[in-house]
Amino acid sequence: QVQLVESGGGLVQAGGSLRLSCTASVSLSSITSMGWYRQAPGDQRVLVAITALGGTNYADSVKGRFTISRDNPKNTVYLQMNSLKPEDTAVYYCRLNYRGTVYWGQGTQVTVSS
Repeated sequence: QVQLVESGGGLVQAGGSLRLSCTASVSLSSITSMGWYRQAPGDQRVLVAITALGGTNYADSVKGRFTISRDNPKNTVYLQMNSLKPEDTAVYYCRLNYRGTVYWGQGTQVTVSS
């Protein structure tokens, strides 16, 4: 069993910052990829940022504002979100690929007020 626990969501004003965290029950050194997706009500789930073999990738809408990072001893991946916009409002999901299987976190709500 692989478990992902997310935290760090909340309500912030436009221009503010949040840091999301995702802690895995397996070592990050053993994963293929780990990243963040988001989904607003009525919309599809879309990629925000991912770290994998070959480096990191970001959605165009968050480039320059969001940063994905990892702390291997804590088995945790972070998403630092700066200069937040109301359009960033969504449920954010952590995702990992481990031994050929995709696992998702429970989701954490991010709400950005104007």
